[in-house]
Parts: sequence; structure tokens; C-alpha cells
Amino acid sequence: MSDVWQQQRQRMVDEQLITRGIHDQRVLAAMAHVPRHLFVPEAAQAQAYSDQALPLTLGQTISQPYIVALMAQELLLNPHEQLLEIGAGSGYAAAVFAELVSKVVTIERHQALAKQTYALLHDLGYRNIELIWGDGSLGYLAAAPYHAISIPAATPQLAQTLLSQLHDGGRLVAPVGEAHDQRLIRLQRHGQDWQKTSISNVRFVPLIGAGGWEQAPKTTAEGE
Repeated sequence: MSDVWQQQRQRMVDEQLITRGIHDQRVLAAMAHVPRHLFVPEAAQAQAYSDQALPLTLGQTISQPYIVALMAQELLLNPHEQLLEIGAGSGYAAAVFAELVSKVVTIERHQALAKQTYALLHDLGYRNIELIWGDGSLGYLAAAPYHAISIPAATPQLAQTLLSQLHDGGRLVAPVGEAHDQRLIRLQRHGQDWQKTSISNVRFVPLIGAGGWEQAPKTTAEGE
């Protein structure tokens, strides 16, 4: 069965990622390696490598593979770096990032999901991932600064508290905008200056917390 899953992952890479502009070879290799079917509910495993987001518990979703790969590519990751992810969800994106950087710090606000995700990542042998339970919408100062910050949830704005946790030269990728319509952007820090790159229109689940929305607005979404 492992060969079948591997074939599905390679087909995902060839048909969903490369054809849509994912060209970073390290990202493609990570996407071909991480077993996405283990991060989705058993009932959804047959659709694990399809080009779609899938539901998790507590109203959360696991992003479609293309979105995970796109964010990883746009973060311009290097092997020696430390990355902060706000919203661990299933742990799938964290596992992909863990293939690309030295350490991943990921934060999940739902305690039950955090425990489930921690157990899975531990069982899969990801020792370079630190999972924190709590509100990560303002970042995680205890492990800052970070070379990269990934926010796989929509936020109406980016708090200065969060931006200050980036290394000089660090990159942040996030969907910013209204609950029903966002633009995926990359901010790169150069001292006190910021270079902004607009990537694409997206629709993610909302970021809930002090640095996002106080409560979830009604919307449909594709992000994790």
C-alpha cells in the first residue's frame, strides 16, 4: 500500500504542483515525501492527494496541497532557518516545513487538536517541530526571532508585535483582507523597511485571536 500512496503523492506533484508553477525542487521533494493521507480523517484518506481542502475536527480544514506548496515556496526557506507557523491544524504543513528548515515552532489554539497533532508528528519522527497550545495570532515571543513566519489563516491586518519577531531579512507569508476575500502576500524585512510582494487571491479560514478576529465570521474557505 505504501507504493500506492507514494505513486499518488508523485502524481500530485506532477499534475497539481509543477503544472501550476511550483518549481522549488526542495519544496517538490518535501511534498512528494510527507504522507498527507495520515493527516486527514480516515474517512477522507481516499481524497488525501486530490486538489482540494479537506475537513478536520472543530471546524478546521487541511489546505489543498497546492496552497501548502505555494506558501512554502514563497517563504524562500533555507535549511538552517527557524520558522513560526500560526495555526498548526492537522500538522501537515508543519511536517512539510520541517523537511525544509532546521526548526518549526507551530501554535494551535484548540487543545484537543493540538494534542492529536502532537501525537501524530511525534509518531512520524518529526523531532524538529515544537507544538505550542495557545493563541498564536500575535506570534510567539519566547522563541523569536524567526527567519520565516507562515500564517495559514486569513487576518484583517498584521500586528506590529508579530512583524517585530522576524529576523532582518526574514519573510512572512499570509492571506490578508476581509473574511470572504484575501490576497496572499509576502513581507520581507530589511531593517526598518518592508518589501511587499503580492502573490494571489485566496480564501482561507479566519485567524481567530488577539491578532485576528475575535470570533469566526461566516465564510467558506480553502486554507488550514
